[in-house]
Amino acid sequence: MLKFSYCNATDLNQALVQCRFAGSFGPLSSRRRSPRAAVSCSRSNLTPIQAVLSCQQQVGSDPVESELGSLADRLRLGGLTEDGLSYKEKFIIRCYEVGINKTATIETIANLLQEVGGNHAQSVGFSRDGFATSPTMRKLHLIWVTARMHIEVYKYPAWSDVIEIETWCQNEGRIGTRRDWILKDVATGEVIGRATSKWVMMNEDTRRLQKVSDDVKEEYLVFCPREPRVSGGEQ
Repeated sequence: MLKFSYCNATDLNQALVQCRFAGSFGPLSSRRRSPRAAVSCSRSNLTPIQAVLSCQQQVGSDPVESELGSLADRLRLGGLTEDGLSYKEKFIIRCYEVGINKTATIETIANLLQEVGGNHAQSVGFSRDGFATSPTMRKLHLIWVTARMHIEVYKYPAWSDVIEIETWCQNEGRIGTRRDWILKDVATGEVIGRATSKWVMMNEDTRRLQKVSDDVKEEYLVFCPREPRVSGGEQ
């Protein structure tokens, strides 16, 4: 088994990655709705998560962004789980993602974790600008940066193997949030890796860490597991 840990909260340019949480809608408890939106978003047969996503898709969305997003969504082999509190996506290991031994490199694994995290954020309607920041965060010039990442690989997938990665996020502390991943071999169902990470909020202008406000929490906690859930990797 290989364990790989990575820490970086100083280099802002390297820290701007897609594995972020946010929303393109305001705080759930105080968002204003137009009469038309209030009627069209009333779906008694939807789960709370589906209702939020339905409203998100109908109110205030950018037509160009929506069109591009829907194309990417159709091409991806992934989506939210039934309860809407985690995201799963399948990936084929490409020839250019393996090393001399014909298995995926740790760099490939880390890149896929970042990719599935970003896709999770986009799947719940968060910003598609590459950083998945919420309206509140963009207004205050706030971003997420990686404080810690720990990866455990039990078996490296080989060229042309298909793996499935599940990811979810949770609140952690006053200035941070947490994201976990589980990697499985689709052919066997075997868990081949786990990972966990901590993200902290930083002001993009001052580069100082900042407490996660209640407004920001309201924008992403609705998509997080109600009970603490960990991937099983090092805490």
